[in-house]
Amino acid sequence: MSQPRYQSHDAVKEPHAISLKVLRLSRPSLVTQFPLQQPLSSPSTIRPPPLPASLAYSPPAATNGDANGDDPNPDPFILSPIVNLPPSFGQAYVGETFSCTLCASHDAMTPAESAALGLLPGASRKSIRDVRIEAEMKTPGAESVVKLELSPPPANAGGEGKRGLDLRAGDTLQKIVNFDLKEEGNHVLAVTVSYYEATDVSGRTRTFRKLYQFICKASLIVRTKPGPLPAGRDGARRWVLEAQLENCGEDSMQLEKVVLELEQGLVYSDCNWEVAGGQKPMLHPGEAEQVCFVVEEVVDSREGEGVQEHEGRIVFGILGIGWRGEMGNRGFLSTGKLGTRHVKPRERKVTA
Repeated sequence: MSQPRYQSHDAVKEPHAISLKVLRLSRPSLVTQFPLQQPLSSPSTIRPPPLPASLAYSPPAATNGDANGDDPNPDPFILSPIVNLPPSFGQAYVGETFSCTLCASHDAMTPAESAALGLLPGASRKSIRDVRIEAEMKTPGAESVVKLELSPPPANAGGEGKRGLDLRAGDTLQKIVNFDLKEEGNHVLAVTVSYYEATDVSGRTRTFRKLYQFICKASLIVRTKPGPLPAGRDGARRWVLEAQLENCGEDSMQLEKVVLELEQGLVYSDCNWEVAGGQKPMLHPGEAEQVCFVVEEVVDSREGEGVQEHEGRIVFGILGIGWRGEMGNRGFLSTGKLGTRHVKPRERKVTA
């Protein structure tokens, strides 16, 4: 894959004074706890009671006739208050927001460290100025890269504008980048670091670039099926749009909303849990949920001229799905334009 390269001003390849670390930001997960039963032993054997591996499903200890006792965890719950950080990069899914932190550090030794090692400060000590970080994302469906906005913005944005930050030995410039994942396939994050390396007698601008590739997978499989319904009032055409939402990821999710963004001349009725007053569906990995909408044509002239047809196809609109993960992280994706083929009613032949 070809990437645009920034020309470096280095005449001789030398180690850079700035190092770059890119770490993904993701939410932790709760740790499950599994209790250990006390071993069966003879009553004559005197042994101290074993320490419980966890408090999950532990029965309350009765003291002084109190049924609840002094157990700190009387309610059986398999999740502990301990959180577990992801050990690696993890999986990236469509609909989520990819977040990572970019750290540019000046790795030179401080004067105190140099003195501790017995190194004499030289006359050509280097200073690092005007450190800048830029990030771009290459997606499978885009021909060009997308420049990403970094946060927090520069403190001098209202003054000098795009000037970088001067770093002393041991200092770090840290930025956070967010990108909404909208398609499957290989994504490439390109990070460019530039800085000015100055000495007492000269200076030069140095630049390096690193590429980080990851694969984005589908989080939901959406299957839709439209069908005709009998005409409503005023002869308005009606259709039913069914959709099956299957969780194909590795984590559970709770559906928050499923909405239709219809084309002009159409309205819809929601037949799902929000109208019925039910609880929001919880989808574990591999589970599916059925949703249904009734789409109706608007025939009132004040609302428009009805639904538009394109090459014998009636376009309904876009289906949008929003959810939350196990730790509250949000996700949202939208389908392409959904519709159905227009079938004209057969004309009855009148015989004399």
